[in-house]
Amino acid sequence: MSPGQPEGGPLPGGELPAQARAGRRPGGSQAESVPFSVYLHVPYCRVRCGYCDFNTYTNLDMGGGASATDYVSTLAGELGLAAAAMDRAGLPRRAAQTVFLGGGTPTMLPAADLARALDLVRTTWGLAEDAEVTTEANPETVDERYLATLAQAGFTRVSFGMQSAVPHVLATLDRTHTPERVPQVVDWARRAGLSTSLDLIYGTPGESIDDWARSLEAAVEIGPDHLSAYALVIEEGTRMWTQVRRGELEMPADDDEATKYEMADAALAEAGYQWYEISNWARPGHECRHNEAYWRDWDWYGAGPGAHSHLGHVRMWDTKAPVAWAAQVRSGRLPVAGHEVVDDGARELERVMLGIRLCEGLDLAGLARPGEETTSDGTPCRLVPVVAALVGQGLLEPAAALRGRAVLTLRGRLMADTVTGRLTD
Repeated sequence: MSPGQPEGGPLPGGELPAQARAGRRPGGSQAESVPFSVYLHVPYCRVRCGYCDFNTYTNLDMGGGASATDYVSTLAGELGLAAAAMDRAGLPRRAAQTVFLGGGTPTMLPAADLARALDLVRTTWGLAEDAEVTTEANPETVDERYLATLAQAGFTRVSFGMQSAVPHVLATLDRTHTPERVPQVVDWARRAGLSTSLDLIYGTPGESIDDWARSLEAAVEIGPDHLSAYALVIEEGTRMWTQVRRGELEMPADDDEATKYEMADAALAEAGYQWYEISNWARPGHECRHNEAYWRDWDWYGAGPGAHSHLGHVRMWDTKAPVAWAAQVRSGRLPVAGHEVVDDGARELERVMLGIRLCEGLDLAGLARPGEETTSDGTPCRLVPVVAALVGQGLLEPAAALRGRAVLTLRGRLMADTVTGRLTD
């Protein structure tokens, strides 16, 4: 949800292109065969963190339908416009398998508003019987009653931004909660019957190896169902980027972040968590299905300022500025700022880039081109020496390669972009 958006033109005639109906799953040619998810972007935050380049705002009273008090009503308008556009394009209405409220901080809105937002999805497209429904939350923005209200409304999961258990690291990241708050909110969520996830960040300027070990130990002790650990990326244009350029903070070092990733993998594996995607670990059965929707090439509609959607071979993104987004919705126009049709070359690159991140790896037979010579397991012959070299370099698991799958080793996870480049060169 970065404010930087791709290049792409407006929808032709304001309507979804025919390519939005295309199926993409192996063996499937119809949109009906592709699962459907919904993402709702809530752009409000209490404080804008110095490292954040997401489309977020601390002003809750922007007016014009973009204020926090009006937000869900404007969101209702977009979902109605989106469903109508999908109907006109011949896309079947599919019940949402997953719903994810992200931001920003969705829990800046009252719990009743989040419940209403979920109900909008339910009445617009329907919810699958076993739908996963997640909201992100900052620890200081919820209490026990708030979380109980979410569970009663149909939410199944909450993802808390823990980031660190070390006060000076939280201060550098501009986080406003105390470490003691995190176990409390996780306990409240459990009592409400919600599955829990914690987000951690490693590589913050000034974070020592001992600091990171302390954060991992604290997260494991809290015992959520799911954990994400992301290397800090200091994006150009953020306040932290300015601090680095002024020499006030140091840019994270690649070797330091690699060491901390290895520490996370070891500590979480010992605690019973299994890695299922490069940056994500879960207890069995608690993998984030919404994130898997992105990695497995499902369809999804993203609503809210700056939100991205993926329908068939079409990618599109909403107007970023909340007031302009709200004005388009109120005028009865789908608030899409731009779109692109993904060609076959880009699709192959994405299939490798996303598939290689998963613990089951990539089916190499899926990279075979029409009429191309393959081995007995379907691996394109052109990739046999490439895979052999990657195995020899310790980046791919040898046993999986013999079965026609590219599965990253621990070292390979640290060099996933290199593997992607070799497999698609």
